[in-house]
Amino acid sequence: MTENFARLLDATARREPGAPALVWDGGALTWAALDLRAGGVARALSAQGVRARDRVVLAMANGWRFVAALWGALKLGVTVTPLNPLLTGAERMRIVADLRPAAIVEATGAGEAVVTSVEGTGAPALILYTSGSTGEPKGVVLSHAALTFANRSWIGPVMGLTAEDVVLAALPLSHSFGLNGALLAPLLAGASVALLDHFSPEAALSAIAQHRVTVFPGVAAMFRRMLDAPAMETADLGSLRAVVSGAAPCPWELAREWRERTGVRIIRGYGSTELFRPISHLAGDACDEPESVGRPVPGVEIAVVDDAGAALPQGEVGELWIRTPAAMEGYLDRPEETRAVLADGWFRTGDLVAVSPDGHVSIVGRKRELILRGGYSVVPAEVEAVLLAHPAVAEAAVVGLPHPELGEEVAAFVTLRPGAASEPDELIAHCKARLAGFKYPRQVQIVAQLPKSATGKILKSRLR
Repeated sequence: MTENFARLLDATARREPGAPALVWDGGALTWAALDLRAGGVARALSAQGVRARDRVVLAMANGWRFVAALWGALKLGVTVTPLNPLLTGAERMRIVADLRPAAIVEATGAGEAVVTSVEGTGAPALILYTSGSTGEPKGVVLSHAALTFANRSWIGPVMGLTAEDVVLAALPLSHSFGLNGALLAPLLAGASVALLDHFSPEAALSAIAQHRVTVFPGVAAMFRRMLDAPAMETADLGSLRAVVSGAAPCPWELAREWRERTGVRIIRGYGSTELFRPISHLAGDACDEPESVGRPVPGVEIAVVDDAGAALPQGEVGELWIRTPAAMEGYLDRPEETRAVLADGWFRTGDLVAVSPDGHVSIVGRKRELILRGGYSVVPAEVEAVLLAHPAVAEAAVVGLPHPELGEEVAAFVTLRPGAASEPDELIAHCKARLAGFKYPRQVQIVAQLPKSATGKILKSRLR
């Protein structure tokens, strides 16, 4: 039976009890202190009747209380579901109704107790809910083995973490990327985590300087806002050695601009709630392929297949299938939806990719997002890349809208860079000059902001 992930954290606490585990503006907790507070949570949950294999919801903002509650619940052998506190009441009710938890933790006191984590129980470690960008949220069931493999991958090849690192946790810890890349992997490595209760460019830049942050996991929208912030001109980023992008695509132009202005590389990659991060550029490999999300991390296999599931020759575009020890067990109580994406250990991503001779993976688009215009297939990502090449455009999202004759028409939504100006006709002409006649958008709408999930993923269903 797989070891309880909490026991790995217990071992780190025993190894370096006086080292700082968490730091924040105005406070800090050593490993020994954090372990005692996690034990206090475990004792309180046990007193409420929560037992191993139960499900517990954490509805808490970023902070030491979230970390103590997570570790404390895992100590008991329960399955944990963190919820973003920014969810609406209706969104939260739908998830709670689907999950049927034994307890909902919204706050923790300062109670302390010595509690040793239970052995592995066979219950899942986590159930994480997807953002629901393409439908109702689904509970992604993740084992302790998947959690352990994923975080050891984050520690080693992806981020190259050591106990000397300080990692900024500015992402929501309720999301897979923030939970693993910004919290659990650093803790498992014995690094310190600098907690930020909410992101703003000024707060992130200040925290990097104050805590001498060495690694910053974030999303493209964060990097863009930081580059555009006046505070960036005088920011002290001298301690920073790496920035890691995830959750949403990070355009190469943004990564290049960040490196030119800061001297720090953005390590780009690919992942999902169901798979953690199976493909990535790596901390120890200085190679950056502009159009690529990286190569499979050690222990991960990929295949590129046609609609029938047959392997395609190298370089041809097809659907990406992935086999990884970090894959989910399935969607909670959704066997048909699980079978639709999981078969013989392979996860069918729905992403269209091409793989170079040296193994670099380039995302071309989504099978389900393909726009069928008059019998031609249009990949939104290709049109978005052209829009993003316009000097006035900050962000772009392309969708297919119903059309009585063509089936679908190509439509784009864009935001502009601060101080920039452009008009829809100009942007349409820009695309028309660079794309085939059936690809360029006939409609462009300039908006103040694009609808996004908590981690910056554009919610295209709302645009439609």
